[in-house]
Amino acid sequence: MNTPSPKQEVRMVTIDEDHTGQRIDNFLLTKLKGVPKSMIYRIVRKGEVRVNKKRIKPEYKLQDGDIVRIPPVRVSESEGRPGPSAKLTKVSQLEDRIIYEDKFIIVLNKPSAIAVHGGSGVDFGVIEAMRSLRTQQKFLELVHRLDKDTSGLLLIAKKRSALKHLHDQLRQKKMQKDYLALVRGEWQKHDKAVKAPLLKLTLKSGERIVRVNKEGKESETRFKIMQRYSDATLVQASPITGRTHQIRVHCQYTGHPIACDEKYSEQKFDNAMREHGLNRLFLHAAQLRFIHPDTNEIMQVNAPLDPVLEETLGKLKKI
Repeated sequence: MNTPSPKQEVRMVTIDEDHTGQRIDNFLLTKLKGVPKSMIYRIVRKGEVRVNKKRIKPEYKLQDGDIVRIPPVRVSESEGRPGPSAKLTKVSQLEDRIIYEDKFIIVLNKPSAIAVHGGSGVDFGVIEAMRSLRTQQKFLELVHRLDKDTSGLLLIAKKRSALKHLHDQLRQKKMQKDYLALVRGEWQKHDKAVKAPLLKLTLKSGERIVRVNKEGKESETRFKIMQRYSDATLVQASPITGRTHQIRVHCQYTGHPIACDEKYSEQKFDNAMREHGLNRLFLHAAQLRFIHPDTNEIMQVNAPLDPVLEETLGKLKKI
């Protein structure tokens, strides 16, 4: 049975300065309370949502003065499920992963195996979980993303002004992100920077992957050797650009895929690492350096490696 939403007519909403820069999918989530993200994506893809009378993609960023057409939405009882309960173990554990928080930002040490947001078969992610934990907080938005299987530092903005400030830093390359990755083989000293264009592809199976391709977007990652092991190297990876799967694909491209990367790694290496207890992708956002959106002070935050990653390194032979 379909339950009509409270508003059963088309709404035309004019975007003001407060919502400038916000993604259309996140904007619709605030306007269509209780409607799951999967349905938001569906009505955007179908063209039922329009901006200035034109079709848009879910990642479209709203501009001051945009006129958004929001259609009436009917939610089936099965789809209209509430957000994640704050009592769920996975959700409540996020409180313990907060490294820093003030009136403007939250810095979280995201666990592996939890997506940053719901959608595409994922019931909920970090941002939905944080909203369920902070029901009184009117504004909570992701500043950037991490892959589901990557752990480490994730920035969340608590004010629109903070989000804009931090997005400007990302655009101007003033924010530095340093990751730790365990890769196959002996990383060469001369491979200090990898510049290889990346292109998103969808396989016949429907799986989405990224490949180095001259038709792709310009991409650069800088690398530093942290520790050599027999058959593996711990590297620090610092992305200059912010493409999907960038570090993972650049590592694969150099012939040194990251341990236990289901999309881009090598089976023999992964099996050897699993024997040492590794059960997840060895990629961790370890350090973040940025300008605080209110004080303008330079902030540097660090996230320790998860125990399983530390234990794996402890079992490897240093060289």
